[in-house]
Amino acid sequence: MNRTQQHRLWWRSAFFALFVLAPPLDLFRYDLTQGYFILLGHPWTLGIDSDSTLPASLNLILRGLLPLLALVAAGLWIAWRYGRLYCGWLCPHFSVVEIINALMRRASGKLSLWDKQPLPEQQSDGLRIRPHPAWWPVVAVAVLGFALLWAITLLTFLLPPAEVWSNLVHASLTRNQALFLAVATGLLVIEFSLARHLFCRYGCAVGLFQSLVWMGNPRAMVIDFDRAHAALCTDCDRSCEHACPMRLQPRRIKRRMFTCTQCQQCVQACDNVNHPKGHRGVLRMVDGDGAVAVAARKSRQWTSATGKDFEQRH
Repeated sequence: MNRTQQHRLWWRSAFFALFVLAPPLDLFRYDLTQGYFILLGHPWTLGIDSDSTLPASLNLILRGLLPLLALVAAGLWIAWRYGRLYCGWLCPHFSVVEIINALMRRASGKLSLWDKQPLPEQQSDGLRIRPHPAWWPVVAVAVLGFALLWAITLLTFLLPPAEVWSNLVHASLTRNQALFLAVATGLLVIEFSLARHLFCRYGCAVGLFQSLVWMGNPRAMVIDFDRAHAALCTDCDRSCEHACPMRLQPRRIKRRMFTCTQCQQCVQACDNVNHPKGHRGVLRMVDGDGAVAVAARKSRQWTSATGKDFEQRH
């Protein structure tokens, strides 16, 4: 694991812990019983009640609209410059995706049940994983455990966490609490088992908007493929593609990488393949003028390849 992946692990772990602990610590949640948000241990209301000293419209703007716009603007700026950075470096769902992918590969040799062929047991980047069915119970426990943890966490964002956890420990959940946990856990088990990266690619609105904003900026961070040294790929087993949690092909043009999460695992895999040969990897992250040059070059190559294919077929 290189330094970039170590940093990703720290960020993902910290944010996942924040996701789970934010409600119990009253860092952020919406209390349905009280009818207002709690932020850093204090009530966060819109201030439109009769006791407020400011006009209701002004409170609505200052306490509701402006914070929301600031949060959206910050997210859009990050996506504009870096793409789906939130997905690859913070998102607690994507953390689960990567963990279950790794466990499922140890059980079946495939990252997903929908993969047609298992991945190589010995990859060009040095990764060696010999699948064994004994890992399937671990996969099942991880899927169920993460689904239940997610369901409980989501419920504590809406109801007092102390009440929810106390009812769980004493097996005294209310009917509505038990129904919510049962339905949410069941749906998440299905999603974690069968969808995972497919949900990230096609079902996540947060990811979709990040991708759309990223696509609109030709100077945003992208993966550059050093075609001048493409010969280094001839004896590789596509380790960069095997490493991608989203099942993308990193050497393709930007619009074919629409759902890239900037996790840079493909870059690490490429480096691991080529460093023993005395070469640097042919994949790297670039932005600014470098990203513009990459887009122009890949567009020309794509147009040329498409034209040749058309001529061959006609």
